[in-house]
Amino acid sequence: MNQRYQPITRLGLGGTGLGDMYHTTSDAAAIATVDAAWEAGIRYFDTAPHYGAGLSEHRFGQALRKRPRHEYTLSTKVGRLLAPHMPGEIEAPFVGALPFKRVIDYTADGVRRAVEDSLQRLALGHIDIAYVHDLSPDMFGKEFEHYYRIAAGKGGAFEGMLKLREEGSIKAWGLGVNTVDPCLRALRDSDPDIFLLAGRYTLMETTPLQELFPLCARRGAHVVLGGPFNSGFLAGGEHYDYQPARPEQHAHRERLRQVASRHHVDLPAAALQFGVAHPVVAATIPGASSPEHLRRNATLMHIEIPAAFWEALRAEGLVPPEAPLPPRKART
Repeated sequence: MNQRYQPITRLGLGGTGLGDMYHTTSDAAAIATVDAAWEAGIRYFDTAPHYGAGLSEHRFGQALRKRPRHEYTLSTKVGRLLAPHMPGEIEAPFVGALPFKRVIDYTADGVRRAVEDSLQRLALGHIDIAYVHDLSPDMFGKEFEHYYRIAAGKGGAFEGMLKLREEGSIKAWGLGVNTVDPCLRALRDSDPDIFLLAGRYTLMETTPLQELFPLCARRGAHVVLGGPFNSGFLAGGEHYDYQPARPEQHAHRERLRQVASRHHVDLPAAALQFGVAHPVVAATIPGASSPEHLRRNATLMHIEIPAAFWEALRAEGLVPPEAPLPPRKART
């Protein structure tokens, strides 16, 4: 099997914050955040048309245009086209938007246009990875099968992505989703290279260990972890998977905090380092909307965490026995 493309660095910058998720961010702060990421050695940047109806892509383009294109990995997403709309369409959890509305399109023609439109917003010559965005039951509910059949069928997004990869327009493709099952189905129905999976392999949940990660290993596919803090929950926030956290989630986090406290461990550092210990995980991309937030994330990847902490998590059933544990020093 040919070597599949992977992001240049193990730590990336997710673009939801630059799309005004939960709170507004100024253009200056957004660009300063990307500049701080570059200074911290981060060379993987992920965005999407959905994030602020083009706002995140626009800001990434402004910040990255001055950087040598071959020195970083850039991923964006397809499946939503943006149509002019005044005022901009505000869609939770985003609180800001450019003057566009989102139009779902999982056809081959739609994903080609989505890539071309993204390049226009970014004002860059190419992207490296294209993820089919939110093709998942949590997005569409009972309509999921309808949209999946469009994407996986003749003239659909999967066919379009394979063609774009064959042409060299992109280096890799996959799904960008919050659930495991669509990734499993895509691996069985097509030839994706990499998945952006948000919130499913964290200190709160390890569902991919059962089927997805083993299948990825067999197929040579990789996974990028989005939402390593579960929408900021493991970093002290009150949202979990973009919703207010439930009592049982608070209870689980409290157990993690108690173990971390006993071993003098920063829980957000453990959350960030845990995911990238698995061999199929190519990168993790926490979001950030300020240089200070970004620098903290970069620091967390390098904090030394004692082996006794990980062993305690495993002993208390907070980490499954089959989950690989981080080495003594995390890799960037």
